[in-house]
Amino acid sequence: MKSALETREKRLAALRSGVLGLALALMGMGLMRQEHREVLQKAVRICLECIGIG
Repeated sequence: MKSALETREKRLAALRSGVLGLALALMGMGLMRQEHREVLQKAVRICLECIGIG
């Protein structure tokens, strides 16, 4: 018979794997939609505004 600790550890490991898989899937979707380019453009605009050029 499995102890409660073993069962809890397995459930926690499964949850961690699920969260990791979801995070990777969402990052992949963002890369496919080229969201990284939008983030870079916004960062450049904010930086230029901070130093008074933009």
